[in-house]
Amino acid sequence: MSQERASWQIKDEATIDELITLMNLSAEEKTLMHSLVGPATEVAPEMTNAFYERLFHHQHTAEYLEGVSMERLHSMVAQWFIELFSGTYDQDYARRRMAIGQIHVRIGLPVRYPLAMLDVVMPFGEAIARQSSQPEESVNAFRKVLALDVAIFNQAYEDNQLRHLAELVGGERLARRLLSGSG
Repeated sequence: MSQERASWQIKDEATIDELITLMNLSAEEKTLMHSLVGPATEVAPEMTNAFYERLFHHQHTAEYLEGVSMERLHSMVAQWFIELFSGTYDQDYARRRMAIGQIHVRIGLPVRYPLAMLDVVMPFGEAIARQSSQPEESVNAFRKVLALDVAIFNQAYEDNQLRHLAELVGGERLARRLLSGSG
């Protein structure tokens, strides 16, 4: 029988708080990131074009873009990218990220696709961070913020999976045990 984990008790808003705390972004890192909003805004259209070019060239991701306003999607992804450099990584920031993850879940987008797209986002973000007066610290801060976003996106998928499995098996505790392979 698997051991109960304290982390299993962390839910909803507490999950968001935990992830923000876990990333441990310092005030200096937040300031460095905020100082790069201008360059991020300038680069966002280029990053967004590369992002959607990749998605359109893969048949299994392109199908999610059929009949969708590309202008709207470009705007949303550009805004998401710029907000990586906002310097404010609080509950409101995390809730916006969770909403993005929930949209991905709702449209049935497999989690592998948003994760695979990080290699498009990462070089653009790191190039911006290297423009800072403290490039190494800024690159590290960018990576932490991107990791926070990935964790939040993944949490949206996990919450959905756990909720459905708990409904099927009659409870969250058993669902967690089954997901951990000890059910």
